Amino acid sequence: MDTHHHSSGHELAPGHSLSRATDRHSHAHGHLHAHAHGAKTRRAFAIGVGLNVAFLVVELVVGLWVESLALIADAAHNVGDVAGLALAWGAAHLATRKPSVRRTYGLRRSTILASLANAVLVLVGVGAVAAEAIGRLGSAAPVPGGIIMAIAAAGVIINGGSALLFVGERKRDVNVRGAFMHLMADAAVSLGVVVAGGLIVLTGKAWIDPLVSLIVSVVIVVTTWSLLRESLDLVLDAVPEGIDPERVRTYLCGLEGVCEVHDLHIWAMSTTETALTAHLVMKDGAPPAFLRDASRHLSDDFSISHVTLQVEPHDAPEPCAHAPEDVL
Repeated sequence: MDTHHHSSGHELAPGHSLSRATDRHSHAHGHLHAHAHGAKTRRAFAIGVGLNVAFLVVELVVGLWVESLALIADAAHNVGDVAGLALAWGAAHLATRKPSVRRTYGLRRSTILASLANAVLVLVGVGAVAAEAIGRLGSAAPVPGGIIMAIAAAGVIINGGSALLFVGERKRDVNVRGAFMHLMADAAVSLGVVVAGGLIVLTGKAWIDPLVSLIVSVVIVVTTWSLLRESLDLVLDAVPEGIDPERVRTYLCGLEGVCEVHDLHIWAMSTTETALTAHLVMKDGAPPAFLRDASRHLSDDFSISHVTLQVEPHDAPEPCAHAPEDVL
């Protein structure tokens, strides 16, 4: 894990040079893991995009041939799926770009934008499917259920298999989770189409095709809503899920020598990295290794990898302008 930390407003004892050397070792070690995870994730995106493009073409051609709304709707949803995967893939690549003079954090936040776009694409695609299905309920044309089942079953396998490629990383990366949810949603639509095809074969009722599309659409909206909400929170610099800001404040206040903590901010630098800044008022200043140890604990215990702590004397001639809680 990356263990950046910075300090300002306080001179450290000579022992700090040793802590910096230790941190450089941890930093390099964390990046080795990050590159390994990144390469695996980008490979998963490449496979997922390739499989979905091939299936999209086949499904659209067959859907137009047999005039099946369920297949055409599923193909339309697949267009959004491919676009969402490509977007997430591109964001994962951009996140590896080095910082520049102008973009000092690099392009890490592109993964947050991609996760938000992915959620929106899913909801827009489902809305289009639902609107078309409602229009077809009263005038559904006969469709060959067997062909529909065969094509849709292939979709379940392809999308479900592609989703499995992202299982390992989905919990630690909202961008990857967005791609995973997108693929699982598409697999669910395909499964619904399989059910519709089977029921049509058994009953001969053509209206089952659009009805099943509507049911699956409702399920997808419910499951995607949490992804949309979490992505919006990250865009607005909310504290990432899984981190309790009060626990973090309690930890910082409990550090030896700290008598006050203010100007505490916790936000997501990307879908995998969390940053923190805080001002610590200390009676006797920060002892050697204080900042190193605090940063390490914040990384290990709270998954906050980029820490900036400013140490302030308790007897400063003027109070810190950022001390009031209503001041940013």
